[in-house]
This record gives sequence, structure tokens and C-alpha cells, in this order.
Amino acid sequence: MSEFRPRIAMTMGDVAGIGPEILAQIASDPEIMDLCQPIIIGSPEHLRQEIEQQGRDAVVEEFSEAKEGMFSRNGIACWNPATVDCAKVPIGQIDGKAGQAAFDWLVAAIELAQHNQIDAIVTAPLNKAALHAAGLDYPGHTEILGEKCGVPEFAMMLYLPPGKIVQGPSSCLRPAGPYGLGVAHVTLHTSIASVPSLLTTEEVLSKIELVDVFLKRLGCTAPRVGVCALNPHGGEGGLFGDEESRIIEPAVERAKALGMDARGPFPTDTLMYRAVQGEFDGIVAMYHDQGHIALKLIGFQQAVNVTLGLPIIRTSPSHGTGFDIVGQGKADATGMKEAIKVAVKLAQHRQEQTE
Repeated sequence: MSEFRPRIAMTMGDVAGIGPEILAQIASDPEIMDLCQPIIIGSPEHLRQEIEQQGRDAVVEEFSEAKEGMFSRNGIACWNPATVDCAKVPIGQIDGKAGQAAFDWLVAAIELAQHNQIDAIVTAPLNKAALHAAGLDYPGHTEILGEKCGVPEFAMMLYLPPGKIVQGPSSCLRPAGPYGLGVAHVTLHTSIASVPSLLTTEEVLSKIELVDVFLKRLGCTAPRVGVCALNPHGGEGGLFGDEESRIIEPAVERAKALGMDARGPFPTDTLMYRAVQGEFDGIVAMYHDQGHIALKLIGFQQAVNVTLGLPIIRTSPSHGTGFDIVGQGKADATGMKEAIKVAVKLAQHRQEQTE
């Protein structure tokens, strides 16, 4: 393990959900404290309340502004730059104040990363309806990050670290390949009906390139990228649609011409199985559920969201705000912990490249 301990900002997300609960678990986890220098960007009141309710041994050190030395070694640092007071937001309910605060915390973390005051961002889940209740017209984290970072080409990847079977309450089958398995999506938060019209050869090629770059940052020198078909059975020679031959296959051929090991398009039901068995390091899916269902089925708690194409590092757990379980002691911080570990690995790789 590198001696470099990256500075990681963890945003609290929607306080009406399980974000405060999982961050209270993280704040008292010695493994995380050893891996990185953490700061929680969120509500110190919610964090203290959760730490107390869970009976955990962690001290919240509150900062009124972002500054040098804010990464506490005597406890967990917490900074609240929200423009609204969300102290009395009811749990398990959509609230515009919670949406605004989650947005403010994310934007503050982005600005810290852009000014090199932190090395990575790990986000607890926010609620899209709460964002809209606050008057913020964004589908989610990924689109906010893309806009605030000013990048035209970005993608969400669901990444499952390598390994076989993980035993315990969060058991899962992990990919057999040495670098895990990452699935990026050509289209994201949009209706299924709109997907065919949104697909272009350029967009598919862009996502292949983003997956290739990400895997190389994990140490995979020659990433093998499988590309999903859109239609059942890969279109069955045009019987079920022509997107494969007209849009997707040309993107794969262009990727090959650029020196990437891209293959496909393949029917998704068999491609995902082949990938988990170790034949591929990365997958490009055509739409959200095409990639998400497969990876969440085999490793829900261990799967990590990674935003590709940004000048900064951002990861998150794959679960949502958990309105249905908030306040019941059921929130599991495994996904957040995995997201932190991936962020640390990416930050360490970036540090090594600059040395």
C-alpha cells in the first residue's frame, strides 16, 4: 500500500435518507481512517446524532470553512457549506431543503477538488425528486458533476472490484478477472423509449474510450472491452432492429483502429456472463438497466459508481437513499466503504503518475 493517504471528501447526500447513518459508521471505522484523510461535507448535527444513536466512538470536529489543516486526526472533520437549514427535515420524505443541501455539499466538494484541496470525492446518495423540489433540474449526481466540471463527454460506470465469493451479510459473486469489472453506459437517466434515438456511433466510441482509460488507471495495461447489443439476440441479423450494424459495430471497428481491444456487439445476456467469468475487463452497455441489473444482481453492496471523463475523481455506493429503511438500524455502509477504497486507489494512481 502506498504511503500516500489521499484527502477524501465524503458528501452526506440527502439527510432524509441513510446518508447520515452510513457516514456515522464510516466515521468510526479505523480501516478508513488509515486509508485516507477524510472530511465529511454535510450536517454535523445529523452526523453527531447518528454517532450517538449508534453508540459509536467518534468525535466530530466541525469546521466553519474549508481551509488547510481541516483533516482532523483527533476525530472526523465535518464542514457544512449548505445555503439552507436542513436540521428539521423529516426522515424518509422528499424535501426541497434536503435536495438543496445535498446539491450545495456536492458543489462545494467539486470546488475543493478543482482547487486541489482534496484528492477525491465520495458521495452518499441524493434523491432526484428532492432536487426537483428545490428547483434544481438535474437527473442526478453524474449530470451535476459533468456540468460543474465543464466536460462534454462523461459517463457513469458501475464497477465491481475483483475477487471470488465474499462471505457474510453482503455476500456476492465478484468478477474472476484480476482488475474487476466495469460497466459504463452510453445513455443514462432517460426513458427506455428514447434510447434508440440517442445512440450514435460517436457516443458508443466515446464510452469505449472512457472505459479503456479507466481500466488502465487501475493497472490494466491492455483492457478487454465487450460492447453490448441493443436488441435481443444482437438484433438477429436485422429482424429485431438494425442498431447493431448501423451504429454499434462501426464504433467497435473505430475503437479497434485506434488500438483498443474492443469486441462486439454481443447479446447482453451472454456477454455479462462471459465478463464475470473473466473474459472481459470492461463492458459498454447501451442503457442504464442493461448494465445495472447484471452487476447489482451479483454484487449489490460491493458495486461502486465511478464517474468517467472528469478531471476529478468521484465514486459512490450503488444503492439509493433508502427512504424505506432509514432510522431502522438497517443501513449498511459496505457500499460506501468500497467506494472509498476505489477512490483511494484512483487517487494513489494519479499521485504516482505525477511523481
